[in-house]
Formats: sequence, C-alpha cells, structure tokens
Amino acid sequence: MTEEWRGWRAAAQDALYGDEGFYRSPVRSPEGPAGHFRTSVHASPLFARAVARLLASTAAELGTGTVALVDVGAGRGELLTGVLAAAPEGLEVIPYGVEVAARPPGLDPRVRWCAEPPRGVRGLLFANEWLDNVPVEVAEVDGDGVARYVRVRASDGAERLGPPVTGADAEWLERWWPLSAPGERAEIGRPRDAAWAGAVESLEAGLAVAVDYAHVRGERPPFGTLTGFRGGREVRPVPDGSCDLTAHVALDACAAGAGPGAVELTDQRTALGRLGVSGERPALALAASDPAAYVRAL
Repeated sequence: MTEEWRGWRAAAQDALYGDEGFYRSPVRSPEGPAGHFRTSVHASPLFARAVARLLASTAAELGTGTVALVDVGAGRGELLTGVLAAAPEGLEVIPYGVEVAARPPGLDPRVRWCAEPPRGVRGLLFANEWLDNVPVEVAEVDGDGVARYVRVRASDGAERLGPPVTGADAEWLERWWPLSAPGERAEIGRPRDAAWAGAVESLEAGLAVAVDYAHVRGERPPFGTLTGFRGGREVRPVPDGSCDLTAHVALDACAAGAGPGAVELTDQRTALGRLGVSGERPALALAASDPAAYVRAL
C-alpha cells in the first residue's frame, strides 16, 4: 500500500520527474517549461547574447578555440539555440543539453542531449533556474519550538507535521536557516548543495554559473517560498504532476559546498551589465512607433 503522506522531497521528485511527471510527460507539458513560466532565456535574445559573450571570454581564459557549453536544465534547448546563433565566428562550441525530458525535435544536431552533466569538459557550465527545481524537504516549527518535517498528500497538497528534523538536515538548518518561532518554515537545501557541487565538479576547467531566485543567511523568508506554477500563473503547490514546484535557493549554502575556487554571489542585473546588457528600460515611445524594436531592446 502506497504511503499517503510523504515528505516534500519524495513527493516533488515523483511529481516533477516521475514517468508521468511535470517535466517528463509530453501530455502534461507539451510546450516544456516555457508553456508555464518564463525565464530570462525566454524573455529576450539579449540573455543568450550575454551568455555567448561569457562563453567566448571563458574560452579566451582557457586559451582555446574549442569550448564546451553545458546547459543544465535545458528545457527545450532555447538557450543553447540562442547561444549557438550568437557565438562569435571562429569559436567552436561543443553544446550539451542536460535535461530529464526527451530530446526535443528539430534541435540543432550539434547539441549533445544527456541526463547528467558530462564529466571532464572544459568550458562554461550554465544552470539557469535549475536549482529551484531540485526537490528538498520542508521543515516547520511546531508549537513547542521543535522543527519538524512537513508531510504532504499528493492528491490535494494538504500538509501535516511529521517527525522532528534530525541528523544532517538539522545541522544544515542550524548553520544555514535557523528556525525558532512556531510556524516558521524552511526549505532544507542539502540536495541542492550536493547537486551544485556535482555539477561544478564535472568541469575539468572553466566557469560554472547558477542563475536563480535566491536568498542568503540573515535574509531568509520566515515562511519559506515553496509554490507552484501552471499556465503562466502562480498556483498552490500540489505534488500531483499538474504543475511546476519551485522554491527559492539558499545560494550561499550551495556556493560553500562547491569546493575550492573563486566564488562570487551577485544579482543578475549586475552580472548582465558586465556583459554589456543594459538594465535600463527603452523609451516607451519606441513601443508605439516600433513595437518589435521595443521588444528587442528589452
């Protein structure tokens, strides 16, 4: 008999990545993630051009004319397609799409489609809004001040408190997301720390970049951020495979677990500005005189 109440990590794993899960099923999500929510990849070609510049600078630092681009959480290959179109002439790009869904039809034949990051490559590993979809346990403080795992029912998303948080999860909470007041909640980010460390370790040399909705210690949201998305709208998170399930990332914890090497946490606007993308909105008059140009400028 299947256990009705489960931890959020197991429930979300099945709901997102099971055989009939949100990210695997062509019936539930025929257009891929872009059919339900938009990231910077989908919003403007400027993002892909910025990543192409970053790829070129990574190749220059490595002293090579042949460079790998590993897109983790590749969706339907939108970012890879944009970067390949924007890559400077003379730079040979070896593109990898890392995704649980099947290879999308019509994708550039140069793209190597795989379920895990390839090991031993030299180049740029880019994870755009991937870590927020790595399932994690949810904890909540009960009336006695004890942090307990939250159990969820897949059929309707109802929740109840389970056993106390112990072991490595409790240590993670104490270090990265301390809880005290009854009702406070946290997403325990250990699986994300491990996932990012594994992705970074797969590179032989180069640069690894994670772009995500995130928070840092001292600025954690008191009640967590777990939510769902379907058809472009935020919805109640129900782990039945009908919607995306996402929670913001404790990115400082991920960075700390990635091993030695230079690490920088910054906001996306600053990072894109360094790559030549302006954060300024174009003149509104352009929307009336040339709407297509206004969209391109955004």
